[in-house]
Amino acid sequence: MRRRFFLTGALTTAALPACANAPDTSVRPTFKPADALIRSAPAADAMVEAAGLGGRVGFVVADARTGEVLETYNPVRPMPPASVAKAVTGLYALETLGADYRFTTQLVATGPIVGGRLNGDLVLVGGGDPALDTDGLNDLATQAKAAGLREVTGRLLIDGAALPAVERIDRSQPEHVGYNPSVGGVNLNFNRVHFSWARAGSSYSTTMDARTERFRPAVATARMRIADRSLPVYTYDREGDVDAWTVARGQLGGSGSRWLPVRNPDLYAGDVLRTMLRSNGITAPAAQQGRASGTVIATSQSAPLDRVVQSMLRFSTNLVAEVIGLTATSRRAGVPRTLGASADVMSSWVNQRTGTRRPDFDDHSGLNGSTRISASDMVRLLTANGAQDRLRPLLKELTLEGPPRQPVRAKTGTLNFVSGLAGYFDAQSGRSLAFATFAADLDRRNGLSVAERERPDGGRAWGRAARSLQFDLIERWALVHQ
Repeated sequence: MRRRFFLTGALTTAALPACANAPDTSVRPTFKPADALIRSAPAADAMVEAAGLGGRVGFVVADARTGEVLETYNPVRPMPPASVAKAVTGLYALETLGADYRFTTQLVATGPIVGGRLNGDLVLVGGGDPALDTDGLNDLATQAKAAGLREVTGRLLIDGAALPAVERIDRSQPEHVGYNPSVGGVNLNFNRVHFSWARAGSSYSTTMDARTERFRPAVATARMRIADRSLPVYTYDREGDVDAWTVARGQLGGSGSRWLPVRNPDLYAGDVLRTMLRSNGITAPAAQQGRASGTVIATSQSAPLDRVVQSMLRFSTNLVAEVIGLTATSRRAGVPRTLGASADVMSSWVNQRTGTRRPDFDDHSGLNGSTRISASDMVRLLTANGAQDRLRPLLKELTLEGPPRQPVRAKTGTLNFVSGLAGYFDAQSGRSLAFATFAADLDRRNGLSVAERERPDGGRAWGRAARSLQFDLIERWALVHQ
């Protein structure tokens, strides 16, 4: 197959029959004698063998409108989907909550405001908004000021009880990676804190802040200490209500920065809210967790859910996937106790929606490598009644450079030695096709130490080979399945 380039294009804002007893190798189409060009397309099973990925590969391609299965390879083998799981979560949330659903965050006063003084508590009530940032907290503080607030005489409470408190999405990930934060009813700046450093003589100056383009408030709920060592690069400990980090001096160089995960999101948000209140002329005590009812004096709402899902699918944001999945489960079955319990509800929804019996989700983002779904079950969901109309416009547009150029709407998924791609594209005839391709070398993945998981030897080369195979298959399908 010729070399192609993977491009990101602009975003735009029938059930599949069961594959019981399906063959493990490609089901080849019947060609007409005149189809010389189609006959020249390489066989899919030969392409898989030539890719040399090791481990397992599975795929299904089907007519997106009728669900007719056109070609398969290991179709019913459960595979880790990685971030392809976010496409499932997006559809789950949209069908449960509705495209117009908005996450709401409020400031509530438990008593009257008299002469600028609140005779009671001020409560930040989270609704799970995954896109809430420091700017949003400042907007809430500005509304509180407009309501006449100048001083809080009671407590500053943070109520994150709308969703269960999840300390981290996947416990097997390195401690310091920002894509594995906590999740809860209050989520600020994707539950990440910005760490920056600069050499100052023989030492370093460091900052820990909750920055946006407009503000850079320092935080007291996370701190960093420079340690005289070369490895490990970072260590983490919880000291009371503080995220206590250390970083190896030998790894810093001259200057730099990175986002670190937050493990106490309620108090992190409370810390920043207190600063934004103060910048608006409102004094308040240090924040603490708690719940109380009262009068709403400020409100912030997220974008509509369809735009939230579109952004999640574009940037593959783990926290957003977990929040919208947890929120959908809360609507269907009440607030779940754990992330795994919520994922079980989503698995049951997939079963009910498509008649499948194999999906087993352990989270909503795919970050946890123990989640499993087969290519057959994934395509059954993509071709379920109404799924394409809801999901396809929100998926990221990818383009395979030809000629001819091949636009694809799909969700990618990548973990160490795991790669997935699923979505929709049109064959050269204009026929709409749905597909899912999963590849995984679990022996290599499971053999990695925690220290190796951020940049494993051979991981990038394996990922490139897997992605190349996925693109080659799409090119084949676009030609063969007219």
